Amino acid sequence: MQNIYVDEHLIKQAIEDRRFFHQHPELSGEEFETCAFIRNRLEALKIEILDFEPPSVIGFIKGTKGNKTIALRADIDALPITEEGDKPYLSKNPGVAHMCGHDGHTATLLAVAEWLSIKGNEVEPNIVLIFQSAEEITPSGADRLIKQGVLENVDAIFGIHLWQGMEKGKIGLTHGPMMASIDDFEIMIQGSGGHGSMPHETVDPIYVATHVIQSLQSIISRKLNPIDSGVISVGKIEAGTTYNIIPDTAKLIGTIRALTPEAVATLQNKMVQLTEGICKAFDAKGQVDFIIGTPPLVNHAKESHFVESVIRQSFGDDVFELVDPVMGGEDFSYYLQNKPGAFIFVGMGGEKSMYPHHHPKFDIDEEVIPDAIKLFIEIAKKYQ
Repeated sequence: MQNIYVDEHLIKQAIEDRRFFHQHPELSGEEFETCAFIRNRLEALKIEILDFEPPSVIGFIKGTKGNKTIALRADIDALPITEEGDKPYLSKNPGVAHMCGHDGHTATLLAVAEWLSIKGNEVEPNIVLIFQSAEEITPSGADRLIKQGVLENVDAIFGIHLWQGMEKGKIGLTHGPMMASIDDFEIMIQGSGGHGSMPHETVDPIYVATHVIQSLQSIISRKLNPIDSGVISVGKIEAGTTYNIIPDTAKLIGTIRALTPEAVATLQNKMVQLTEGICKAFDAKGQVDFIIGTPPLVNHAKESHFVESVIRQSFGDDVFELVDPVMGGEDFSYYLQNKPGAFIFVGMGGEKSMYPHHHPKFDIDEEVIPDAIKLFIEIAKKYQ
């Protein structure tokens, strides 16, 4: 990657901050110490803090023109995972760890905040700094902030993710659907139990469940437009108490993913139709309940092409990568449902960051943090 200069003080401070956050992780909705740290830093930089509910923190910096406003977002929560490894900055909170990269995102945005506090005269638009709680859970921290009005005066919003799945030295995004929706489901099949030696006197919900499971995959292969992408996965089956009793009920628990709202609707509608129909055919009853999570993350074309031009101009044509959509989810999607914007991957895959996100040995390659800082700064400088 082309060597992009970012002030050494900012880099050093960002890495120190990242390691502090990594050692002191907090779960979604409980990030009050992290919130206090961020507020203290912004106050020391004399950055205005807007009135939003903690543990999210929202800063505001007035631009030289102020006729446009953009938001830059970092997520601040950690995961309920016990960290493994021997790094010197291991989590000090048992069972909680930054195994997704949010510590790096938060440190990056704090560095950008410091740069703006010093060189804000180089930036035309107003900047809203969103340090967002609860990205990893439902209900979403993004959705909560939007309902509180965080985007009311924002013209566009941009977010980054330090991404292990992309080669270190690359920065990129898609011009459209980039990450999938996340919705969970529970299917309850009501049969009529009895002794395993007399199945003809029962309605076996386990047997019915096997037909339902098989049929769900026909939705992907025969009902979803082949151009679209979708996933239906049953991850858990609950039924029965012992080997020779046919139970009354069986429950299927799983997740569905899709890249467009239309595909989500197709999956949900057909799941209900097939489940109810198959159960009825076997004299059972089926009920499908959806636990609605985050919607698909869809970048806006104008803003994503703007980001592509920023990457090419600031880092070089060889750095930009048009990435394939992924079936993981991100609650940044809520922002993009409400305002134009783009979500960007900063690649860090390699020897230092070889384990996937949410793995107990996941780690950030801190050498890419300067590029993340530079990217946010250049977006702020070039947005008009």
